[in-house]
Amino acid sequence: MRIKWLSIIRVIGLIFVLLYHFFIKYFPGGFLGVDLFFTLSGYLTTAIFIDEYGKKNSINLHHFSTRRLYRILPPLVLCLIITTPLALFIRDDFLARIGQQITAALGFMTNIYEILAGGGYENQFTPHLFLHTWSLALEVHYYVLWGIIVWILSRIAKTIGQLRGLIFLTAGTLFLLTFLTMSITSFFVTSYSTIYFATWTHIFPFFLGSLLAPIAGMHCTTAAFQRICQNWTFPKAIRLFAVGLSVELLLLFTFKFDSIWTYLFGFLLSSIATLIMIYAARILHEKTPTIQEPAFLSYLANISYNLYLFHWPLYIIFSQLLDNTLASTLTLVLSIILSSLSFYLIEPMVTGNNPALKHRFIHFQTYSKSIVKIGTVLAIPTILVCLLSPKLGKLEQQLLIDGLHQADARMIQTKTLAERGKASSYEVVKGIMVIGDSVTLHATEQIKTILPDALVDAQGSRNTTQAFEILKTNIESGTLVENVVIATGTNIVYNYEEEINNIIDILPNGYRLIFVTPYDGNYQQYDNPIAEKHAQYLKSLVKKYNFITIADWNTVAKENPQLWVGTDNIHFGGTSTTRLEGATLFAQTISDALKKAANSPVKNIVKN
Repeated sequence: MRIKWLSIIRVIGLIFVLLYHFFIKYFPGGFLGVDLFFTLSGYLTTAIFIDEYGKKNSINLHHFSTRRLYRILPPLVLCLIITTPLALFIRDDFLARIGQQITAALGFMTNIYEILAGGGYENQFTPHLFLHTWSLALEVHYYVLWGIIVWILSRIAKTIGQLRGLIFLTAGTLFLLTFLTMSITSFFVTSYSTIYFATWTHIFPFFLGSLLAPIAGMHCTTAAFQRICQNWTFPKAIRLFAVGLSVELLLLFTFKFDSIWTYLFGFLLSSIATLIMIYAARILHEKTPTIQEPAFLSYLANISYNLYLFHWPLYIIFSQLLDNTLASTLTLVLSIILSSLSFYLIEPMVTGNNPALKHRFIHFQTYSKSIVKIGTVLAIPTILVCLLSPKLGKLEQQLLIDGLHQADARMIQTKTLAERGKASSYEVVKGIMVIGDSVTLHATEQIKTILPDALVDAQGSRNTTQAFEILKTNIESGTLVENVVIATGTNIVYNYEEEINNIIDILPNGYRLIFVTPYDGNYQQYDNPIAEKHAQYLKSLVKKYNFITIADWNTVAKENPQLWVGTDNIHFGGTSTTRLEGATLFAQTISDALKKAANSPVKNIVKN
């Protein structure tokens, strides 16, 4: 049984996700579209189980698993073998460990893979091509867990009424446990991506959807629901649907991934709004027996899963080669074409059916050899890419080399530290200390060339909070030098103002601070460009503190667009030439700021 008007919910969820990925700056809450799918899937899965029990007085778990696998796996495999070779046209950082990503996707473990890899859902320097399959992994985990639970409940129940009651109580309990887990842990995690990806914290929308199925299922509904359908008018059901949709639209523009309110209320509100729309659609199905769902709406709903799979890797690839508008348009068009071929042609053949185009059947046996050949031709490049792809991309390799060079240089620098004279009456040791992230690490050699006596402490993925801890350690160990350069901010922290102020406060009298403004060339795509705000806040500090100098890398980076061709727009140098140029400019920016700081006073704040 196909319930009319549920297609609207599928399409809304898909549109939300596409808007979020294509235009995150304008639609920050679009990631909640995935939760529409989760809630709807929980409802439909449970309703199917109840209907099967109503007809056969039992549930065939093997049959359910087979049907789900045939629906999920073929489009996934097609997506992997088509998009993976296309990644050869962009920088090889996207191909690093691609085999692991594909294995995780096929094993429905992407969410766990991303947690273990320390990946973030937003603001990744090099987003994984198959990051989006985290939601598919979570859905399969739900199918396995809930399928087993409902099967056990079906063995306990004596009647369909008892099964409904057991399902309602169990789903309600699991919903409360998993939702509370997300809410409580949101206060303690350092990265929201962890609880966003994790199965146990983000599975609650499925159970919320499962709660509705015993009340308003598909074939097997309750007498109370049938009476409601008789008493409700068509306009009343439309108004109810509009309420749910209005809430979803409000969330689309207001809630953000990095806000704790999203984890306390956002996902829950989205799931409840979806539940309202499902309930309204179920009533509308009964109130419109002679009205057919628009064909185009059904078409979009049919290919929604396939389109979700194809759009992300295609968008990542095209966005590296084209401007965002063109990349989004090309992604959408190509995704629709591939999704249509997958749903209407390839999947029926995989399941042993003959697909029909305009009521004309295409006999699988006639084209089976050709299809196998095409599949092989597509699969071979993907396998070769997996076998030959680097474990580390060029950027990671270079950062590793830079780190080794830095470690070697630190041994010499530490030896000379004790030989330096005092800088002022504060008994401060002369010198320069640079505390930076991967961008600084990328420029270490040029920093040492231009500033040979500088102590450089740079590390990939370092943020401003960690820079504060390093500064604190140097203060406590007595190894701090006169001029302290802080070059962080691309690895964002949302309380950046607080962390910057902590650095200013902890710096002892007699020292100077030189802040390097961070640059993230993707800032125009973000709804909340933290790195850009970080840079602007740093610039405002010079008016307040005379011992602070700004090394304005943010401005220099914007004035030199050639540095960012073929990069992630954060780490300069798509070629060896532009890498050297970028490193030189970065080092020179720090050097110029140090020269300016030499004529400025040191910190001299008397605390009450």
